Amino acid sequence: MPRFRHSLLFLAMLGLLSACDKASDTPDQANTTTAASESAGPTDRQDEAAVAEQAEETAARLAEAGEPTANPGTADLPFEVAEITRFDAPWAMTFLPDGRLLVTEMAGALRLHDLTDNSTGSISGVPEVELVSQGGLGDVILHPDFASNQMIYLSYVEADDSGRGAAVARAHLVLDDEGGGALEDLQVIWRQVPKMSGGGHFGYRLLFDDAGKLWISSSERQEFDPAQDMNSNLGKIIRLNDDGSLPEDNPFVDQGEVAAQIWSLGHRNILGMAFDTRGRLWAHEMGPKDGDELNLIIKGENYGYPLVSNGEHYDGTPIPDHDTRPEFRAPLITWTPVISPAGLVIYDGELFPDWQGNAFIGGLSSRSLVRVALEDESAREAGRYDMQRRIREVEQGPDGALWLLEDGMRGGNGALLRLTPRT
Repeated sequence: MPRFRHSLLFLAMLGLLSACDKASDTPDQANTTTAASESAGPTDRQDEAAVAEQAEETAARLAEAGEPTANPGTADLPFEVAEITRFDAPWAMTFLPDGRLLVTEMAGALRLHDLTDNSTGSISGVPEVELVSQGGLGDVILHPDFASNQMIYLSYVEADDSGRGAAVARAHLVLDDEGGGALEDLQVIWRQVPKMSGGGHFGYRLLFDDAGKLWISSSERQEFDPAQDMNSNLGKIIRLNDDGSLPEDNPFVDQGEVAAQIWSLGHRNILGMAFDTRGRLWAHEMGPKDGDELNLIIKGENYGYPLVSNGEHYDGTPIPDHDTRPEFRAPLITWTPVISPAGLVIYDGELFPDWQGNAFIGGLSSRSLVRVALEDESAREAGRYDMQRRIREVEQGPDGALWLLEDGMRGGNGALLRLTPRT
């Protein structure tokens, strides 16, 4: 069974933060972030009035363009929303070949949910998880050959005497006949370096490409400078072989072992990655105060943080905009006020044929589902749907339905939602 640290503290934090709208991105300080400043500072990057104002502006723009926008519970919503079940602060999910769902809960539990009878079991053998303000047990994905090797990958926060950092482990999933199972032969294959004292900006989204390479988003832990430091894997997108070894065709293989992991750099807090049908990698990241981004990820490119951003530091210290430094790759979309993006899927199902090729992004502080039309070298927001919930995760189901996880950080529980076309 998993061992948990600071669970009582976490429950207390949930109550203290219940009036706040954005736990996923604790504000930065001008130079460094300490645990004290995290707990003392506000957890919102924007107030509800700013969110409402942006929603009105977006709705007007989309209506003018003939694009749908809607509020839940109205006949205008282009999909039905069914609440399937609830979890405790869920973070990620993935479908097994038999249609069941693996769901991670931040405190360290890995759940197995059976949609046929709406029952939930537990998977034992999860590594020890350090639960902090923005991290705990994170992503879960299947190996591309899961049907034959039964291997899954988990990201999570671990701690030692030097601090905290994200780790990625793989293990064999052994299911039982009682609706649960266990992880066996668990092996840690990657770690963030160096570890830091704070509790934010882990990133740790996981993704496999068609060639079987493992991709990891490694955020900059609210420390700014590591995003440009090639001796650190913070503020980077990482590309590895499935066993954690280094691919020979990574762009910085001649600059040392840590640099050899890196595919792109200059990132802040990446909480969503997805490949399109052309094999291109898209990723969004939270800007500081304003300036959330959607980026097309190119091998070896530098995306500029903290040297450039279309936002500014929380204390008001300005950051030069992207257009002042053309040597850095600029985002294709920026959002001000922010949407607080989390989760990303590029849709290719049959249930919503008009949305094939569109990206779907969960919104935390914006409490929305954002639809983005992706084009050759550009992207645009094509629809925004007010879910009135903090959306942490977005996945496409085997039948083409869209599945969402409500963050759950504000009420102790988070809902699993299924979206299907309105009939």
